[in-house]
Amino acid sequence: MRDLLLRACRRQSVERTPIWLMRQAGRSLPEYRALRERTAFVTLCRTPELAAQVTLQPVERLGVDAAILFSDILVPAECLGLRVDFNPGPVVETPLRTTAEIARLHARPAEEAVPFVFETVRIVRRALDGGVPLIGFAGAPFTLCAYLVEGRGSRGFSAFKTLLYGDPAAAHRLLDVVTTVTLDYLEAQVRAGAQAVQLFDTWAGLLDRGTFREFALRYARRVLERLAGSGVPRIYFALNGAHLLEDIGDCGADAVGVDWRVDIREASRRLGGRFALQGNLDPAQLLAPPALIEQRAVELLVRGRELPGHVFNLGHGVLPETPVEHVQSLVEAVKRHGAR
Repeated sequence: MRDLLLRACRRQSVERTPIWLMRQAGRSLPEYRALRERTAFVTLCRTPELAAQVTLQPVERLGVDAAILFSDILVPAECLGLRVDFNPGPVVETPLRTTAEIARLHARPAEEAVPFVFETVRIVRRALDGGVPLIGFAGAPFTLCAYLVEGRGSRGFSAFKTLLYGDPAAAHRLLDVVTTVTLDYLEAQVRAGAQAVQLFDTWAGLLDRGTFREFALRYARRVLERLAGSGVPRIYFALNGAHLLEDIGDCGADAVGVDWRVDIREASRRLGGRFALQGNLDPAQLLAPPALIEQRAVELLVRGRELPGHVFNLGHGVLPETPVEHVQSLVEAVKRHGAR
């Protein structure tokens, strides 16, 4: 049962549907909030013992079927010599806005630039001691580039879109460099002990299909296909990506994450039934009473049994205001009703 997630991602037989949750380690957990009261977020990310502690908290508190590395999507920016602060979300000190700035980028090996990430992976693997698997992660090249150009999260990423449409050659140069960094970063996580990886394309849903294929999919596919030889399952998740599903079928992953805006059976049909799917309960459902949470979980489990493989997850991350007891109720419901 310890390898449920890995088998489900590979569309192999499982005794029950595995469950883990995006942002399962974070603000919904009282033990995390207590740690954050005395420790800055960037310190948590850069201190392997603390990052490992946060990674393990949801495994111990919630009983999920996988741990996911506690870090931040912008950590690989350090491989490019870019400084990132958190106020409270990530802020790139000097966003990349010109062709000259992009041309000057020079990538350092991830194990040299951010060694604390890989030490965290090693600590977690020792602590898990053959228990549930550890998922490593990175932002997909398009999403990381969106932050590097915009400088912070944005509703429409107008500065980044200005680069995409106004100077596509420069955008492709940046995406190419960031793709190399992302691949190196994930390969190093696997060498350190990550047993699966997820590529988060958080901002891919901003794009129409043609632009997605040109500026997002081709670079995500390069990363995922190169990781095929690593032997670990690869998950691709594009938030707000229901309109992109036919194209996502060419992403090169083993499993595809689906948000709550599309029925998971429809997503499987549009993907040709070729992938295990991960998802896709609306995170806001966890604000409902536990009895309703259990009802929604059962409904999704029933739909998931029609898929070639299903990993139960939310359609995005756990909302910070979610009562931890409600998250526990969800995990317990999936374990109770998830036999396949």
